[in-house]
Amino acid sequence: MKKKAKWAAIGGAAGLAAALYAYRSRKEGRSLNPLRRLFPIFTMPEPTGTYAIGTFEAYLIDESRQETRRGSVPQGTGPREIATTVWYPADPAALQTASARSGSAKALEPERYPASLGRCLTLVFGLPEGLFRHLSKVKTHAFKHLPPVSDRSSYPVLLFSPGIRSTRHQSLTMIEELVSRGYIVIGMDHPYTSAQVTLADGSEAMYRDEPKFAKSRELYDYNVKEIAVRAADARFVLDTLERWNQADSGHLLSGRLDLSRTGIVGHSYGGATAAEALSTDSRFAAALSLEGGFWGEVSRKPLERPFMYLFTGGTARSLDPDNPKKEKIFFDEFEEDLQRVMTSSLSDVLFAVVEPFFHQSFTDIALISPRLFARSFTPERNIELNRAYAVAFFDRYLKGIEQSILGRDTPEFPEVRYNEAYTRIGSQNEWLERAE
Repeated sequence: MKKKAKWAAIGGAAGLAAALYAYRSRKEGRSLNPLRRLFPIFTMPEPTGTYAIGTFEAYLIDESRQETRRGSVPQGTGPREIATTVWYPADPAALQTASARSGSAKALEPERYPASLGRCLTLVFGLPEGLFRHLSKVKTHAFKHLPPVSDRSSYPVLLFSPGIRSTRHQSLTMIEELVSRGYIVIGMDHPYTSAQVTLADGSEAMYRDEPKFAKSRELYDYNVKEIAVRAADARFVLDTLERWNQADSGHLLSGRLDLSRTGIVGHSYGGATAAEALSTDSRFAAALSLEGGFWGEVSRKPLERPFMYLFTGGTARSLDPDNPKKEKIFFDEFEEDLQRVMTSSLSDVLFAVVEPFFHQSFTDIALISPRLFARSFTPERNIELNRAYAVAFFDRYLKGIEQSILGRDTPEFPEVRYNEAYTRIGSQNEWLERAE
């Protein structure tokens, strides 16, 4: 799912313009600050929930699987590793307490946007990595190692899987919103399909492009294997959470993880990962795919738990056979797989098109460069849409809270249109009865 030629052209043009401006500015002794108009040091929108946000990183090693990707670790000579970041609800008062204990006159400092995100943007858009060094100056709303909320409550759990060549930090505004509303979110980076993954020993697993295939079916089969690895990563992370949650584990989140209410969300290749994880592991109660594919079991057997798919207007138009400007960014088998998945489900399915979005709009890219990537709307509106539908879907299916924007078009979000043929809401028993 890549618009390589188009985004390489946009990235190349933007990068060339930036390089020429920088060269002329240095030669003439002018400030480089106008570059910040294109790539501003932005302020992340405040989460709207009631919880503060704590965070920590965890590097997980799956001794039961050998690494089979290409890279610095020879194939089959080491266990599979997954780099994760965990965000969890914390008591807002804990911020004041932690600041006081720090012994510093300054308030406790939040985490910054990871500078490594520049590597991802370079891979996706072909822009010079140096253009994104300023991201490390952008403050998030997460604080390291804050104590969890003191009431000993447990919270629904969400796994997040990023797109290919991307990072677990690509959609921080959506993640922060979910955590502020009472979810524990675990962002996963998958070595060799994520942009850059720091492994437990400090080495780097860099993204490696897929081989070139003469036939679409060969690429399809390759993606089936790659997504199977990612879905296995998700299952292993869930296994790890079960160990953390045990009463005698001594873990910060012991007893805080409500694993009976576990969902998974992903973008692009991560959306395909979410769909496959839902299909192959009954511990996942719901999945949200942000314009992902269908590779693996999910394309062969009916889903049994709720699934939502968000599509972009540009991609929807590209699949129209009468569109003379059709861009072939999905695999040949996509439309057939989409129809099979959305019409054969034994549980609720929702399919909506977000008209002004393009493929990367499900990330924070509109904030990173509004002039390049906010199309026909403000960055704030882009973020609001992403947050609203993620919260609504998981609040409905993990918390049981009815949502007015699910399954129907609303004046609140006129940009979002549901496809009636692929949207069906009812109890699982109703779908089982219909299947019989």
